Amino acid sequence: MDSLTATQKQEMATSFACLALYDGEAEITGEQITALLGACNVVVEGFYPIIFSNFLTAEKIAELINKPGGGGGGGGGDDDAAGGAAEAEAEPEKVEEEEMDMSGGIDMFGGEPAGGGDY
Repeated sequence: MDSLTATQKQEMATSFACLALYDGEAEITGEQITALLGACNVVVEGFYPIIFSNFLTAEKIAELINKPGGGGGGGGGDDDAAGGAAEAEAEPEKVEEEEMDMSGGIDMFGGEPAGGGDY
């Protein structure tokens, strides 16, 4: 905790307050978060409880708990739904080339095909 900035500590305290309210099956509102933080002698900026209560509803907290690892960066997302279709359209069609008959005619050294050359 010592390596966290003051802002990070306030965000963490507000997050823990939301989790505690969820666990206690209490309503998650800005007022409830503020009251819980006040009871714990934790001081945060006034906008944190409001922002967190708007975002962290009971349904969203349940979803985050049941599906961990959804955030943070990798950008995996759902490529199959949107990107996969666009990728399939962007892939050029493979055109098969016709093979030419190279067996007749003059050989590589300009000689006759029947072996009448110098070699």
